[in-house]
Amino acid sequence: MPAALPLPPETARNRLLAIGLMCGAVLLFAMLDASAKWLAGVVDPLQVVFARYAGSMILVLALLNPISHPGILRTGRLKLQMLRSLLLLGSTALNFFALKYLQLAETVSIMFATPLLVALLSGPLLGEWPGPRRLVAIVIGFLGVLVITRPGLGGMHPAAFLSVGGCICYAFYSLATRMLSTVDPPETTMVYSGVAGTLAVLPLLPWFWSTPEGWLPWLVMFATGVFGGFGHWLLILAHRLAPATVLAPFIYSQIVWMILLGWFVFGQFPDGWTFGGAAIVIASGLYLLYRERVRAKPEGSARLD
Repeated sequence: MPAALPLPPETARNRLLAIGLMCGAVLLFAMLDASAKWLAGVVDPLQVVFARYAGSMILVLALLNPISHPGILRTGRLKLQMLRSLLLLGSTALNFFALKYLQLAETVSIMFATPLLVALLSGPLLGEWPGPRRLVAIVIGFLGVLVITRPGLGGMHPAAFLSVGGCICYAFYSLATRMLSTVDPPETTMVYSGVAGTLAVLPLLPWFWSTPEGWLPWLVMFATGVFGGFGHWLLILAHRLAPATVLAPFIYSQIVWMILLGWFVFGQFPDGWTFGGAAIVIASGLYLLYRERVRAKPEGSARLD
């Protein structure tokens, strides 16, 4: 196999910048989950979901709105945009409810199974069937999730199943995002996510709203919107500068921030089962990424699955 050619200096700089943006995004997402977990002890988790989406919507519309960006709401697949937004909302809500009972590292370790589900579902939904090697990696990755959750063994709070449900929602959300990427710009998709999520939760507000006491809960609720909205914006910028196969491994750096935040903010440290299961899930995800890069090489340079 011929040696890989060095990247042009501008491309190399763009990739380094994109990696930095990706690492910044996952840090913000970790701070979002830590904020949501703290707020779950003060207000109803659905109120936290509303704060996350309302704050994000305000931030996004300040940057991307029909006045500054005419046609930003124009979409080629409105129903798919709405379905994608509801899937993201479902994933967020399930995750926030789970965070009330689980450690930060536990929830993110389960969510790391999302690429495994995406690879499995890409066959029937997108016609991208995984080969035998990737199927083995998917099965091993799901065994890692079982190590973390230990169903029936009393190892983890039943809220772990909420995280599993959130992971399933996020996998379908990821597939819908891929479908929309061919018809709508990412800015349009981002606007729909915030607006649709806020409008979906708004009618439920009278049933679960409780006015927080003091200024700190208000500040943290606003921060959830900033962390979520700005984090997704950094993701968009990162993917403009580098391909997803370059950026994907750095998603797993979120586990470091989750462990540190869980330790410093909540005094919680994951047990060996969580570490072991997370290692299995991450290794399976990285192998899937490796196989994807092999498949993307020119024909004849490497075998496919």
